[in-house]
Amino acid sequence: MRKHVLIMGAAGRDFHNFNVAFRHDERCEVVAFTATQIPGIGGRVYPQELAGALYPQGIPIYDEAELPRLVRELGVEEVVFAYSDITHEYVMHKASQVLALGADFKLMGTKATQVKSQRPVVSVCAVRTGSGKSQTSRFVVETLQKSGRKVVAVRHPMPYGNLVRQAVQRFAEYDDLDEYECTIEEREEYEPYLDRRAVIYAGVDYAAILQQAEKEADVIVWDGGNNDLPFYQSDLHIVVVDPHRPGHEVGYHPGEANLRSAQIVILNKVDTADYANVRRVRETVQRVNPTAVILEAASPLFVDHPEAIRGKRVLVVEDGPTLTHG
Repeated sequence: MRKHVLIMGAAGRDFHNFNVAFRHDERCEVVAFTATQIPGIGGRVYPQELAGALYPQGIPIYDEAELPRLVRELGVEEVVFAYSDITHEYVMHKASQVLALGADFKLMGTKATQVKSQRPVVSVCAVRTGSGKSQTSRFVVETLQKSGRKVVAVRHPMPYGNLVRQAVQRFAEYDDLDEYECTIEEREEYEPYLDRRAVIYAGVDYAAILQQAEKEADVIVWDGGNNDLPFYQSDLHIVVVDPHRPGHEVGYHPGEANLRSAQIVILNKVDTADYANVRRVRETVQRVNPTAVILEAASPLFVDHPEAIRGKRVLVVEDGPTLTHG
């Protein structure tokens, strides 16, 4: 009899973990996903076209609030926690809830979930969302482009629409954003790459995305979401830390795992953070990952036409770090 597994997620890491670790595993049956963080996901189905031959009806997605009922009624034996930017305390509260219901609680590591590329991969991740990883990713893309390499970026998933249609998304022109009916949040992430004449991929099936991206890239740049771990094996793993939130670099899942595995740590926003906090975060990085190279980065804001926004409330996007070795 197949082990009954439930995956707790937020329409991103959960789908990826299923695709690479469970989709073809005849020893396990994923009986449900639960969802949080992303509105409108609960009540949907992970479709058969993506779930594979073992799941002819697809896999139902429920609101995370239904977790206790699902564990009891579906005979769940193992619960996999698969979303990000969560305090360590919160994760263990969820673990305690699951253990009290009699099921095992599991976190999946990189050996089980990362896909190997035939191209070099530079991953840019963070210890918290909002640390500045996307601007850093764009800086890396520009630097590689200037060296003459063909660079393709792959963005952490934001699957808000039709999952089958969004399995592999390629953005090379602005019309592609309309074709895939991108939300404002998605456009905010993709348009800066198009401004730099760079191709960016996103979607649901990241093994299929990688196969397609490799055909047109010398180097793949992974632009992470939240503080999640890379979906691809990295040849160079860059992690951004935020001195405006000292202590968070070792207080959130899976951001601390990113920090501990980083080869380069970007200590960002040093132009606006309190110096004592910059020093505190630097000391923490040196303690938990003494082999990492630490670079300091300023994160200035630029406005092309300030006269057009005086007196108005606007959204300003930070655009690119200035790096120094420290």
